[in-house]
Amino acid sequence: MKLNKKCEFILFTFMMAFGMSCIISFFNCLINLGFDESFVSKWLAAWRNSFVIAFPTAYLLPKGIRKLMKKVRFV
Repeated sequence: MKLNKKCEFILFTFMMAFGMSCIISFFNCLINLGFDESFVSKWLAAWRNSFVIAFPTAYLLPKGIRKLMKKVRFV
């Protein structure tokens, strides 16, 4: 399957944000709430909220970081 570069970037960003928000929200819930009978529903709600923030952040943040990195001088 072939994708153009813009679609590739959006799909990659979506998949990274999806996976990272899943893992981070799982462990944050586990640490803060413990594992009980309502854990899965609380984690899924937290994951949904995390992804809503993670995807736009993962899409927009690299552009600013690239600009910043161009200004940094490495030895």
